[in-house]
This record gives sequence, structure tokens and C-alpha cells, in this order.
Amino acid sequence: MSRYTRKKKEEIGLSPYALIFRGQKKSESVSITAMDFDLDEVREFSIEKPEQISALLSKGNLSWLNIDGLHDERKIEEIGALAGIPFNILSDILNPSIRPKVQEFDNGIFITLKMLQFREDSREIVVENLCLILTQGCLISFQEQKGDVFNPVRDRIRKHKNKIRTSGIDYLAFALLDVVVDNYIYIIGLLGEDIENLEDKMTDEPKKELLEEINNYKKELNLLRKNIKPAREMILSLVKLESEILQDENRFHFKELQDNITEAGELSDSYREILYDQLNIYHTIMSTRLNDIMRTLTIFSVMFIPLTFIVGVYGTNFDNLPELHWQNGYFIMWAVMVIVAFVMFLFFRNKKWF
Repeated sequence: MSRYTRKKKEEIGLSPYALIFRGQKKSESVSITAMDFDLDEVREFSIEKPEQISALLSKGNLSWLNIDGLHDERKIEEIGALAGIPFNILSDILNPSIRPKVQEFDNGIFITLKMLQFREDSREIVVENLCLILTQGCLISFQEQKGDVFNPVRDRIRKHKNKIRTSGIDYLAFALLDVVVDNYIYIIGLLGEDIENLEDKMTDEPKKELLEEINNYKKELNLLRKNIKPAREMILSLVKLESEILQDENRFHFKELQDNITEAGELSDSYREILYDQLNIYHTIMSTRLNDIMRTLTIFSVMFIPLTFIVGVYGTNFDNLPELHWQNGYFIMWAVMVIVAFVMFLFFRNKKWF
């Protein structure tokens, strides 16, 4: 399946607010987990009934509701009704190919961007859409499938009675977004190491497989840049957003996030330029090798032209050809051919053609 945006034919003409899942099913079922915490206590549990969501949203503590799996439209609609999420926002949540953006609605903020992970076995980047709903005291995250990307944030909530438990729901959103952006930089670093190692291979005899590697890295970097650029625009809009949910004392964290996503974009651009330089070097080396081969073949061809001429002259069928009757004519012809070849060899050597 394409890792870039792709619209299905059956989606053409549908209402943009229709609650239809427009992505690829990546999990067997929709699972809902919750973390409810304050300075003294952290409670974690699975959500089985809608009443639990209502009770969680009515509490005064900070709450994080995480939904894994988006293919069950009815359950997503039910969650949206309980959390007061408008239909147009729910429609965007059910569309994993949506462009990263931030949107404010009556009682909250909607954030969506692409979450990237690096698959070690295939050396490819896996793209997953992430949606966040921020309301007063509660954050709801929507993921396409279960994963461990946010486990560091969960561990911080469990182990530390400090800022992450007391700084509000906007700081929790920053922590999640920071993990996503850090993954961008981490993936760029992994690709960057491989790209830099290609330079060592350039010094050896370049092979056809090297060109394939360069093209593969170009493809992955293009995918990175395609997702980082709109994410950077989204974070910039988030920094400028005026909302009661975003506290003034936490705004500098989002500006730090803006710096990090800018760094990720600059790194991807730098490695992309390096790849283009390496591609040019590869073609230059291959052209030089081809020129060397052609020069060698040309030298041998030129050396054989006078020799072929001599053989051609004495291979004619005229009766009146005096040299054919010389007793040592054969050996004289060989001597002339060797001398001509040796003289031409010295000439080419003097010209430093090989």
C-alpha cells in the first residue's frame, strides 16, 4: 500500500463530514485505555463501557484516554458524543491520510500529525496517523494500532510526582508531541549514519547495488520531508493559537517543540543534499571508468590500424607482388609490424594516455 496520501475511488463524492473510516485496518479490535492521575496517585484501567468514559471526563483530575484502532465507526462516534467532539473533527479522525493540522472547536483543540517509526528488519519508515483532542482536564489520543511509542511518557507519569502530573493537559500534549518529533530526529539520525557510510563505499569500486541504496535512501528521506514539513506548519500554528487550554507558563515548551521540528527539517534537507551529491559522484565515477575503458579500447584499435593495413596489403591476390618471393619476407613483415606497434606504444605512453 502507498505510504503517501491515497484516496479510494469509492470515497469520491462522499460528504467530508461522513463518519466513514477511510484508512487501512491495522488492528483487530478497538481498545481503550485510560490514565487518571494527580500529584499523589496514578490510576490505569481499560475502558469497557461508555459509562466509564463519562465518569472519567467528569472528574477534576488530569486524564489521558488512549484509543488504539479507528476502524469501528460506531465506537468512535460514541466516544465523540461523550467527549463533545464535533462531527467534522470525528470525520478527520477517521481519515488517517489527513494532512497535519491544528483546529480549535467549542470546548477543545484538535491536533493531528504523522507518527513515524523505523522498521529495523526492512530498513523502512512506517507511517501512522496520530490525533489528539485536548479539553479542560482531559486528553484523548487516537492511534491506528497499538504501539509502545508513548511508553516513556507513561513511565514519567507513573514514576515522577512532578511537572507532568501537575502542569495541565497542554503539557501532557506537549510531552506526546515531543516524543513524535524526537522520533523524527532519531530516524533521520539512523538514516544519516547509513548515508554517511555510503561515502566510504564511494572510495572503493562502486557497484550497481550502491545506486540502488542511494535511491532507497532518497525515497525514505522524501517520505520524511513530506511528513515533517506540514508538521512544522502545524506546530507553528499551535504556538500562535490563543486558547484557554494552552496555559501561558507552558507556551515556551511548544516553542521548544518548534525548534526541534525545525532541526528535523534542516537535517532531512542536509542529508537529501548529501544524497544528491553522492549520486552525482557515483555517475561521475562511472563515467570516468567508462572513459578509461573507451580510451584503452581506442588505443588498441589505433595500434592495430597500421598492422591491419600491412596484413591487408600482403594478403592481396596480385601475382606481381615482389616481397612475396623474398626468402625472409615473412620475418621482415613481422619485424616491421612489431616496430610500428612499439613506436606507437611509446608515443601513447609519452602522451600519458595510459
